[in-house]
Amino acid sequence: MRAARARLKQVSRRRVLAGGLATATLAMPTLARAARPVLFGLTPVFLDSDIQLIADLERYLSRQIARPVQLVKRRTYQEITSLLVANQLDAAWICGFPFVQNREQLRLVAVPLYQRAPLYRAYIVTRAGRESQTIHSLRGDIHAFSDPDSNSGFLATRSLLAGLRESPSTFFARTFFTFGHRNVIRAVASGLAHSGSVDGYVWDVMREIEPALVSGTRIQHISEPMGFPPVAAARGGPRLAKRHRCGPDQHAGRSEWPGDPRHVATGWLCRG
Repeated sequence: MRAARARLKQVSRRRVLAGGLATATLAMPTLARAARPVLFGLTPVFLDSDIQLIADLERYLSRQIARPVQLVKRRTYQEITSLLVANQLDAAWICGFPFVQNREQLRLVAVPLYQRAPLYRAYIVTRAGRESQTIHSLRGDIHAFSDPDSNSGFLATRSLLAGLRESPSTFFARTFFTFGHRNVIRAVASGLAHSGSVDGYVWDVMREIEPALVSGTRIQHISEPMGFPPVAAARGGPRLAKRHRCGPDQHAGRSEWPGDPRHVATGWLCRG
């Protein structure tokens, strides 16, 4: 158990699931700098089951911006997005779908670099050992989605089915939301669902930190590259000050995540 926790902390600290989350908060509100902590929202896409990881992340972020940081987590994407739009968070790491939906109320702060590009893919996964070759073979499945506001955990599969003149309700026997990409993997691996829609980078990272769980699934379908989930702030909130220009490496506005370049997460592209 101790060894597993140490491995989880080592991988998670360097990747922070999407890489260098701390460097994204290069820019934080200039108002009331000493009066209150920076409120940074996290959706359920973040692997937050490890309490120590969350504490480590808060400390790291605080050191980077020289201010206390409080991470705010909620069960659904909608809850975090609503707090952000209402200017009750200074910034949040959200999904691309709600960012587009609320484009008039939100502005871009940073975009993570995944494998050195601001892109990722959505996966459809099935139980390991299942003989299925195409998306058509999943017809009639019980299918697990992550969240109604998740791009990779819902919208990507819905779009794929629309191209087949289908919808989730007509193609699958039943669908349900797990409200977490890790929960989608668990549902499929345990047999609660026949297949599921999940963030590709979540599946990739979990394959390293929870190999026993992920080995119960396999990738059935990989989407085209999509824009990585962004860090956003409310348009009506204070402008963000570029204290660190996104992090220690300031070349051309790019922040490189310190550490082994082979790591999945390599930094952020940032905007003030």
